[in-house]
Amino acid sequence: MIDTHTHLYSEQFEDDFSEMFYRALDKGVEKFFLPAIDSETHRKMIDLEEQYPDKVYAMMGLHPCSVQPESWEKELQLVKNYLDQRDFVAIGEIGIDLYWDKSTLDIQVKAFEQQIDWAIERDLPIVIHTRESFEETFEVLERKKHPKLRGIFHCFSGNLEQANHAIDLQFILGIGGVVTFKNGKIDQFLNEIPLDKIVLETDSPYLAPVPFRGKRNESAYVELVAGKLVDIYGKDFSEIDRITTENALKLFGLTQ
Repeated sequence: MIDTHTHLYSEQFEDDFSEMFYRALDKGVEKFFLPAIDSETHRKMIDLEEQYPDKVYAMMGLHPCSVQPESWEKELQLVKNYLDQRDFVAIGEIGIDLYWDKSTLDIQVKAFEQQIDWAIERDLPIVIHTRESFEETFEVLERKKHPKLRGIFHCFSGNLEQANHAIDLQFILGIGGVVTFKNGKIDQFLNEIPLDKIVLETDSPYLAPVPFRGKRNESAYVELVAGKLVDIYGKDFSEIDRITTENALKLFGLTQ
């Protein structure tokens, strides 16, 4: 299995990182993809990648919640500096979040568009954070349409129409703990989405799946997400694992 979205560098793992990491390995998680947030955690993220080079892969980007009037341009410059210095597997997580702060929409859009441009220039996938902002996110993606523009709608929680719109725009869906929630709703239509358009994720330490909902999430729980897809698609666990793993490796340009 592959966890395509996990914040392993989170301070919530500081006290028991090794135990948490090896629990995931024992469950069969072979690779971990780390989305960037902002300059406060870039170094910790990259240090983890250096420590586990065949397991951990870093992205680079500015999270929309970190797009603040006083600092976003400086933060974006740091992102560009990193992108100019070395390779990353993707630009992310980037996008639009209107749950926490609607007043920054204009600069969120500017930061999103700039990072999309960098992804197209470098032929990298993007990993999109969209919260209460599907319409605004799609507007940007339609404006920026390009043969090289592709990626993941991380933690997808939209409806069937939005899922198909994302797929039409060359994106695949990151499915995590929400698929196990009674009120998550995506389990009601997910079987209408081809499995080759889906990857597994946890977003740990956030959004733990049932039966751990409300507690700290961790990458080992990606097994529970895959288990839910077994029920939804009526396929063997090994088949879910194989297809979603292939999807992730292909998107991020890696081999097994």
